[in-house]
Amino acid sequence: MTKVVHYINQFFAGIGGEDAAGSSPVRVEGAVGPGRRLQQLLGDELEIVATVHCGDDYASGSSDAIEEILALIRQDDPDLLIAGPSFTSGRYGLACARVAAAATQDGITSLAAMHEENPGVDEAGGAPVVRSGVAAREMGPSLETLAAAAAIVASGEPLTNEQGRLGRPRRQVVRADRSAAARAVDLALARLGGDLEATEVPLPRFEQVTPAAPVDDVGQAVVALVTEGALVPEGNPGRLESARATRWLRYSLDGVEILAPDQYGSVHGGFSTVWANEDPHRIVPLDIARELEAEGAIGRLHGEYLVTAGNGTSVANARRFGIEWAADLRRSEVRAAILTST
Repeated sequence: MTKVVHYINQFFAGIGGEDAAGSSPVRVEGAVGPGRRLQQLLGDELEIVATVHCGDDYASGSSDAIEEILALIRQDDPDLLIAGPSFTSGRYGLACARVAAAATQDGITSLAAMHEENPGVDEAGGAPVVRSGVAAREMGPSLETLAAAAAIVASGEPLTNEQGRLGRPRRQVVRADRSAAARAVDLALARLGGDLEATEVPLPRFEQVTPAAPVDDVGQAVVALVTEGALVPEGNPGRLESARATRWLRYSLDGVEILAPDQYGSVHGGFSTVWANEDPHRIVPLDIARELEAEGAIGRLHGEYLVTAGNGTSVANARRFGIEWAADLRRSEVRAAILTST
């Protein structure tokens, strides 16, 4: 019998919606929520011995969350970890991917399930990710795909793209039956004929982001300052990268009224930082924000500012930063953020 632990979020565990997004990890015996149907599909060879669930905000925003979740998973010494399906839910997808990646590094065979546009696809490390539907209304077929993939992964066989695995297949050297010149002419003729999708090198697609609605009463709102201008305390204590950032940092603003030039500076590698270092408020406008706070124009300034470097940052990391910032600010009851860029 193959022992399986199933990871899901607070919603599918029946704990609650956004009101429970900050809930910490919990282990429950047996299958829970969608895991019950998943168990039916897995049959007698794979048994869900436990379910671990965690709130989306906690899982994607707490630095200790993944290790806490992994500690609960280890209790059952499972043969297989299944995470999701998380569909297109960003926070849930990141949690599933990170849990699967951490479990894989810990020697536990793992599998995550999510939609191909979920930012978690790029976070799963060595763990395979299988395709799910867009939303929970497609739970049924998504679980069928997941169960079939789980059986393959549990058997030790590689999961292929034809079996639903997401991600680029391994590159293989093959001999083309036609020359590059002939193929190029065919592509040009296809374009001239109106086929704008014809290509031998598919490019990534970037989704459109719908802006949030304006804050009704900013005079009562907690407002945060966030930036991709890489403004950090003197000496760059968090070692933020100047380009191709893989992380973001937070720094306290409690009791700070101004950002003095000898105490803060930008480490951004994509523009001349002379003017930014001459007056750090050009990157993080704390001086004006404090004035607005004193006037009552905003309810309160958030006690930390969030920072990364937006210089050559990958789309996957930028998408992840956005999801993590949103989760972090939501927990702090921030209702609006001023994002300064360079």
